[in-house]
This record gives sequence, structure tokens and C-alpha cells, in this order.
Amino acid sequence: MSLAWQVRTASSSEFFPSHWKVRRVGDLVTLINGFPFSSETFGPSGDLPLIRIRDLGNQPFETYVSGRIPESSIVRNGDVVIGMDGDFNLRIWDRGRAALNQRLCLLRPRQGVDIRFIAYALPSALKVLNDLTFATTVKHLSSGDVLSERMPLPPAEDQRRIADFLDAETSRIDALLSSQQRLLSLLSERRAAGVVAAVSGGSHTERKDTDLSWLRSLPHHWQKVRVGLVARMGSGHTPSRSHPEWWVDCTIPWITTGEVKQLRSDRIEDLHLTREKISELGLANSSAELCPKGTVFLCRTASAGYSGVMGTDMATSQDFVTWTCGPHLNPHFLLWCLRAMRPDLLGRLAMGSTHKTIYVPDLQMLRIPLPPLAEQAEIVETIRHQNTGIDALMDKVSRQGELLTERRQALITAAVTGQFDVSTASGRNVTDGVPAT
Repeated sequence: MSLAWQVRTASSSEFFPSHWKVRRVGDLVTLINGFPFSSETFGPSGDLPLIRIRDLGNQPFETYVSGRIPESSIVRNGDVVIGMDGDFNLRIWDRGRAALNQRLCLLRPRQGVDIRFIAYALPSALKVLNDLTFATTVKHLSSGDVLSERMPLPPAEDQRRIADFLDAETSRIDALLSSQQRLLSLLSERRAAGVVAAVSGGSHTERKDTDLSWLRSLPHHWQKVRVGLVARMGSGHTPSRSHPEWWVDCTIPWITTGEVKQLRSDRIEDLHLTREKISELGLANSSAELCPKGTVFLCRTASAGYSGVMGTDMATSQDFVTWTCGPHLNPHFLLWCLRAMRPDLLGRLAMGSTHKTIYVPDLQMLRIPLPPLAEQAEIVETIRHQNTGIDALMDKVSRQGELLTERRQALITAAVTGQFDVSTASGRNVTDGVPAT
């Protein structure tokens, strides 16, 4: 008996009608493993798109394969494809003819089986297997794991009715989720546009053209200035790990790329906690600098372009540059300028095809608008006020999406375990209990 089935039945989470039968997945489908294509046959174009685990989503194909393609590895619409590494994701294939790479498998139904029912019923078992699989790196699923799994199976006609019902209801939910994603994208764009408008003095009507690459114009009375003229630029360093004594009694907060996760949403301005710290001895024996509270920092490698303000005295790794502002520059105004110009920084200055890097000489020449100091503070407050409203709306939309996703899964689970009669359930309001926007 499969491990996932034991867990599900032991928790009393599997109830189904008495005329349904518990069947082994291997008795219901034929499983075909992906083919180990040689990377020499890969290219940005070719005979067929190559399905890799990343292609179980909706992003465009990146890799094609040419030459000899075994017929057994060709996926057709309607096949069920499972990723056997990572999250064990499943998809009913609907992206046309493609070649199946290794570490994926496809399922095709045997007689009397509706593959759509299998596709709706199997993910809950795969999730249990994923939760129970220990891995230090990437989790792996075997063909035997899939084939040995068990599930309750209704008669063929009931399978079809349940699958038809779920096709219709999940399509309605998915349409709502897509609408919410579009709304979130629009709100994110509005938020970003609001920041750019604020730091460029959008409320002023008397304006002048500017040669700043990320702005068209500035208020007539504003200056533009190289950041290095109004703030002291610095960098960071990593104390040598070959000196263990430098990594004892570590008390100095030390910003590394691990902190970027806190900053990605642009909701946090001041960083107060870091995952790592360095010692006074390590600081003294390296090029790292102890920067005062209020220093602005920008990540220039890996997760390049993300920025924040130090909430206390801190040091950084070499992945960051810092600016300690002088009397004519508000640190939070500089922060919002850096965030407003992030697309320009990444598009114009960042180098590298995979891990983007912004080089120090380019950052030394960075220029920003410079309104009077009092107006800088007003602009910062304006940005905070407008972001608070947009963020609250985005949180509400995100919560609605979470509720709809939960409703979708609950509906599938109830239907594939026969907890209600789908022939009388069509047309139910899938948004019951989901707050209106």
C-alpha cells in the first residue's frame, strides 16, 4: 500500500461512496518517462519544444530539440504530465505537440478511465508524498511512487460527470484569479508610477527638460546632482573565513544578499535586523565599514537594484554600495529615487545574462533630482501616504485570491471523493464567502 494512501486513510480524510472502488494508479494509467535528450540537440528553435519542469507553467518555451525524437516521448494535448523533481507539479497538457525531457513523466488512461478525473484526484496524493519526502537539495519522485499510489474511483460515467463539473467550476475560479492577478499588476504599476511622479515633482507645473535617463522633466526650481556630491559613497567587505577568531563574539549587524528578500516588495524602508553579524575584530581586519544609522544601501550583484536604509549602525558585504547622506540630502528621498530608477539601473547599467551586476564606477556617476530639503521630506511623506492606500488594496485582493484558491482545492477534493452529487451542484456561486473588492 502506498505511503500517501496510508497517511490519508489514517487521518480519516478519505471518505467516498460505497460503490466506488479503491484502485492502484498503475492499474488505471500507462506511465511513460521522459527521454534523456542530449544537450547537443537543444537550441532556441528546433523541431519540437522541449518540456522541462519549468514548462509546466505558462511561460514561453525556452528550449527546443531537433533530430531523432522517440515517438514515446512526444506529448499530446490531453496527456497528464508530472514533474518528478521539486514540487511534483501536475498539468493536463494543452500546449500542443512537444518532447518530454527526463525527470518528467506522462500518464495516459487505460480503458474505462477518464484521465481528467485522475488529473484532479492525483495532486493531493502527490502533495502528501512531497511533504513526506526528505531532501537536502531537490526532492525526487519515482515512477514507482506514482504507480503504487491508490485512489477511490467511481464508475466511468461518474468520472465523466465529475470531470465535466470540475472543468466548468475551476474555469470560473481561474478566470476570477486571472482578473485578480491583472488587478494586482495594475496596482503595482500605479504604485511605481506614483513614486516616479513624486520624486520628479509631478505636482509642479513649471518644468524644465532634464537629461536624466529615467526622467523627462523636473520642476524649474529643482537641481539635479551627482549623488557623490551630497553623500559619501562606500562599500562593504567580508572578513576572511579562514580566521575563525574573526567570527567570534559577532555583534555588528551585517547586510548580505540574504536581506534582499525583506526589501523586494519596497514596503520596508528601514532595515533593522540582519541574518548575520560580524565582530569588531573582523571589522578591523577587513575593508568592511561600520556605517551610521540612516545610511542608504543598494545591492549591486545577484539581486541587483534593491535598496534600503540602515535602521541602526551596520556594515555590509561587498555586494553593496552605501551612501551616507550629507546635510542637503534626505536619506529616504534618496531611497525612493533609487527605487524609482531601478528599471533604468537594471536596463542600462546592469551587466550579465544570468546574475546581473551593477559596477561601482557606474554608481559613482549616478545622478538624482535635488529639491530643497524641506520638500524632500514632504515628498517622502507623500509617497508613504499613497503607498499605504495601494498596499492595503493589494493585500485585500491577494487575500481574495488566497480564499478562491482554497475554495478551488476544497471543491476538487470534495468532488473526487464523492462528498456531493455534482449533477445537482452546477452553477453554485464559487465566490460565496470571498469578500468583494
